[in-house]
Amino acid sequence: MTGKISEIFESIQGEGLYFGEKQLFVRLFGCNLKCKFCDTKQTNFTECSAAALFEKIAGNKNRYRFVSFTGGEPLLQNEFLRQILEMTHKSGFKNYLETNGTMADELADVLEFVDIISMDIKLPSSTGIKENLWPKHRKFLKVAAKKDTFLKAVVSETTTDEDLYVAITLIKEMAKGMVLVLQPNYFDDRKKLEPKLHRYKEACMKEGIVACIIPQMHKLMGMK
Repeated sequence: MTGKISEIFESIQGEGLYFGEKQLFVRLFGCNLKCKFCDTKQTNFTECSAAALFEKIAGNKNRYRFVSFTGGEPLLQNEFLRQILEMTHKSGFKNYLETNGTMADELADVLEFVDIISMDIKLPSSTGIKENLWPKHRKFLKVAAKKDTFLKAVVSETTTDEDLYVAITLIKEMAKGMVLVLQPNYFDDRKKLEPKLHRYKEACMKEGIVACIIPQMHKLMGMK
């Protein structure tokens, strides 16, 4: 079996609770969603086996704790992903999975070899996606709750209060102990977003949900 790999690179983690952590990134090709704020335009990939990919990763064992599997959506290639996750796990790496939180069955297939899950909550008014993803997020959270998981939601100028409160209800029901990262849309005016971000943070805190505001730090630092 081969996997489709867009790129392998080293950088700092720029999003979520682990920002600043030096990681090796493996970007898998393909995504099942089309968010209007997406900043990852994938056009090319190379195919390789899990063993060949592991050879490229293994030489970095003393330089990184984490290998971040990102995309696109890594779980689209769940069989290949399981193979490489097992290899890196047995080699002593910590596996960090970045996912849009819509593929619960595929997550269950690889869960035993995942250490950290960074799960997006796709607010419809932020993404522009018409499909109702809430049931998929609910199912995904039921699986993800078995691991160390935190949540991210992109907040943009178009994000509605209604969507935030649907997310709050979902988190309270399925993942109350998880931290929610409110991530400002990089393409919007940050100053205009700040009042909304702080209002949303306060709304979460009033509902017993720990929330924090963290922008895409790697972009602010001019890094990949």
